[in-house]
Amino acid sequence: MKVWIDILTPKQVNFFAPLVRRLSQRGIDVLVTTRKYREVNQLLKIRRISALEVGRHGGAAFKAKLISSAERIRRLAALLPSHHCESTISFSSPEAARVAYGLSIPHYCVSDSPHAEAVSRLTIPLSKMLFTPKAVPLNAWRNYGIGRSHIVRYDALDPIAWLRDFEPDPNILDKLELDCSRPIVTVRPEESQASYLISRGSAKSLSVSVARTLTREMPQSQVVLIPRYDPSELVKKLAGRSVIVASSAIDATSLLYYSRLFLGGGGTMTAEAALLGVPSISFYPISPTCVESYLIRLGLVTRLQSVQAIVRHAVRILGDPGYERASRAKSRRIVSRMEDPIAVIEKHLK
Repeated sequence: MKVWIDILTPKQVNFFAPLVRRLSQRGIDVLVTTRKYREVNQLLKIRRISALEVGRHGGAAFKAKLISSAERIRRLAALLPSHHCESTISFSSPEAARVAYGLSIPHYCVSDSPHAEAVSRLTIPLSKMLFTPKAVPLNAWRNYGIGRSHIVRYDALDPIAWLRDFEPDPNILDKLELDCSRPIVTVRPEESQASYLISRGSAKSLSVSVARTLTREMPQSQVVLIPRYDPSELVKKLAGRSVIVASSAIDATSLLYYSRLFLGGGGTMTAEAALLGVPSISFYPISPTCVESYLIRLGLVTRLQSVQAIVRHAVRILGDPGYERASRAKSRRIVSRMEDPIAVIEKHLK
């Protein structure tokens, strides 16, 4: 048996890494494909996953995204027949879903993002099965052309896939020249080039202003900003400020483990930090996603929408060691009840 896994984002590298490992251990041949995308390509090397690079990220313009996707479909369609794959799995990859459908290969879709309307419309109707967290209501998928009998829900959030056996690597502190005796604050911007943010004309990112203000208000803290795209622009904006901008992909999970606080524009790292018990503030620029709403209900994430409110709350957290202890204890209780998403997928992957 041979399985094709298409990996497009940093989250997908982390999520599919244990699946690649477990399938390989069972003697199943795995073909991994990806696209040219700085952070993904670097993270694949960190996770030691061999992948064929096919096509490139389309950037922030709709026309460029369309052309990039069409070219990638053409190249994958030429590549796949020689590999004789019997199943395909992706995290809502439009190219994987379309090519698998065209070549009569069953496509299994993983997604916790019904708010990502464009990719959901292009992938879920072509999928044999959809894997999704129970935190996402079933009715969130009702407009995407898949019956309830083809939706498999797991009682966990996606980061549990790689956090279950996670061991922090202290080398991340040396790599970023961090002093573990001083508070570390990790900042992650929103995914500004995602179609669901581009189409809604999202507000200007708060990440740079938050990082600047926090270093002024809490000079003893160490602020690390992890870019999503080309870091050079952020380096320019933060010139002269004591903010560390990661110039290449890093072991962000280990960095989060050693952080006292996480500030993020929504997305996977917000959930990842929250599940690690790191006090987390989200400044996601549009309505909260299903996953973010779930984390807010659990009391693991605070949602704030102004620089002043974010920094005020951040200062309060960093000044109260008991806040972090309570946050980590709460997350441990919640995480202990969650199941392994990869085990659920393995069980159903035929």
